[in-house]
Amino acid sequence: MTREEKKAIIESLTEKFKETPHFYITDASGFTVAQVNTFRRMCFEKGVEYRVYKNTFIKQALNNLDADFSELDSVLKGFSGIIFASETANLPAKVIKDYRKKAGSKETRPVFKGASIDSDVVIGENNLDMLASLKSKEELLGEVIGLLQSPAKNVISALQSGQDTLAGLVKTLSERES
Repeated sequence: MTREEKKAIIESLTEKFKETPHFYITDASGFTVAQVNTFRRMCFEKGVEYRVYKNTFIKQALNNLDADFSELDSVLKGFSGIIFASETANLPAKVIKDYRKKAGSKETRPVFKGASIDSDVVIGENNLDMLASLKSKEELLGEVIGLLQSPAKNVISALQSGQDTLAGLVKTLSERES
């Protein structure tokens, strides 16, 4: 590979990191070609992209960014694949867990090395469950809207249910005055 080709790969990877707010770094060493293809297909079906890069390319591309990703240097060893997610931060974690579930109870690959969620770094396999349980932005907005609408719905419901009673009470009071 020539220097120009390496430089082009690093530049395209840097652009990918800039465009994608969430990425996960995994270790899928030991995968067969069929397993890698199955994992890539699952990623594609869920709307995320899985690519394998050399660790030096990943480090150089991360160094080209404005944010500090030096914490990820410790996980960039061995075989590294990156899952890019542009919309939902927890989707790659769910894809990893789904793949493991479908592959069998003994499957521990791909191993989660680290992730960047909106430039916040999370490292270690033990954090995968936490990342998978994170709620997406849309889910959180839906909950907030539901909470804000709840009191108004209760007031309207109470007024509508007592509508006949209130009208009858007003009528009775007006008849008593005369």
